Amino acid sequence: MKTIRIGTRDSQLALWQAHTVQSELEALGYKTEIVSVKSTGDLLLNRPLYELGIVGIFTKTLDIAMLNGQVDIAVHSMKDVPTRLPKGIIQSAVMPRANTQDILVHKDLDFLNGEGTVATGSLRRQAQWLNKYPNHSVTDIRGNVNTRLQKLQDNTWNAAIFAKAGLERIQVLPENHIDLDWMIPAPAQGAMVIVTMENDTFSTEAVRKLNHHPTEICTHVEREFLQVLEGGCSAPIGALAILENDNLHFEGVLLSLDGKEKIVAKKTIPSKDYKEFGKACALEVLENGGKEMMVEIKKTLA
Repeated sequence: MKTIRIGTRDSQLALWQAHTVQSELEALGYKTEIVSVKSTGDLLLNRPLYELGIVGIFTKTLDIAMLNGQVDIAVHSMKDVPTRLPKGIIQSAVMPRANTQDILVHKDLDFLNGEGTVATGSLRRQAQWLNKYPNHSVTDIRGNVNTRLQKLQDNTWNAAIFAKAGLERIQVLPENHIDLDWMIPAPAQGAMVIVTMENDTFSTEAVRKLNHHPTEICTHVEREFLQVLEGGCSAPIGALAILENDNLHFEGVLLSLDGKEKIVAKKTIPSKDYKEFGKACALEVLENGGKEMMVEIKKTLA
């Protein structure tokens, strides 16, 4: 039996994800090894993500390693993965989803009633924060989870925004945090995806056994919403789909960069009709002023 080489970034969180997939595959009787690769996104920490102009900056290095035959499969945080995969690479499994929420790690919360500075490298978090707290300023922060937690300590900022799932997974969730239950997460936040080479039947069949169908449905809807709005890393877009009994609840949002304008789509449908649902919600947003907003966003970021 061939050994499945699992490609991953070398951050603590990425390695945690790869080891999780490794144990699942080995429990099914497969032989695996982990191969870690540094990504451009990890190396260029001094520029905001949207300025780097690369779609899938955290996934590109692993895509190349797969296409070159250095690794057989790759494990990603699904929210980092472009909605269109490179030719020859396919999505083969979505793992059961963890917490979807964003959280605020703070020094103290007094600043919420006055002025303050919040750190985030995400346009989506920045726009939603400014929409709720227009008198605050937002500063850019980059690096892996541990680096960002340290940067918050080392600077005079009041707080920083993180995905709760990442901090929980590597057990670094500080006590001084609050859940931002009003903030719509990134499409597929809290979900891990495994991609394989289309022509590699052995690895693809192995990985397919790990797929969690309810998470696959929700992330499909969220990513379809993102794809139709032409999001990628370069627009403030949030989306969350939740399955409840036989219903699928969806909330999607597009904001202007300064957070002053916000277009929301909120709908519930029978879960069996999920296929084109994300697209329908995105088209509604585009018709309600989203088209003009996307033009402005692209102009500003160009």
